[in-house]
Amino acid sequence: MSQQTERPSVTPAEDALSKGEIFDVLQNERRRYTLQYLRENGGPVDLGDLADHVASLEYDCPEGEVSSTQRKRVYTTLQQTHLPRMDETGIVDYDADAGVIATTPQTEELTVYLEIVPGSEFPWREYYLSFGAVSLAVVVVLWVGVYPFTLIPPLVWATVMAVVLTGSALYHTFLGREMTLTEYMTRQYDDDD
Repeated sequence: MSQQTERPSVTPAEDALSKGEIFDVLQNERRRYTLQYLRENGGPVDLGDLADHVASLEYDCPEGEVSSTQRKRVYTTLQQTHLPRMDETGIVDYDADAGVIATTPQTEELTVYLEIVPGSEFPWREYYLSFGAVSLAVVVVLWVGVYPFTLIPPLVWATVMAVVLTGSALYHTFLGREMTLTEYMTRQYDDDD
């Protein structure tokens, strides 16, 4: 007999998770790793394979080098805590008897929340704020008529600012369009070698 709980059939609007539920589930790193693993491998996936993968990320080693103690720690908490919680909210479909995890419509919806900004990335918020402040200062200086700035026509200043802003936004968009948790972890792991 399966320990899996049957969820009543509901419409998509009723099945939607609140932001609080989403962030409650995603606040735990093992749950985030689980979602990323399901995103990469589809489903269903074996609990043992998932535990190996999560342990390799947590202990920063290749999957083949995870110790049995490390694997058991991860396996146990996934089995007893995280997967039942994710199954209860409908984020995954977890069959505890078979040790199999499958995706649900909620799984794909939640992967958008896994996009991250690595700590080593250029601080774009500050860049845009600084750019805005400099642009505003240039406008004020042009308005007042301070000498070397008035040698260049205001339309040229506006064009330069628009080109810099657009170029920065294009670069920022290109740089971050595919940055996900796994890509970040892979990049971090490769950098350490």
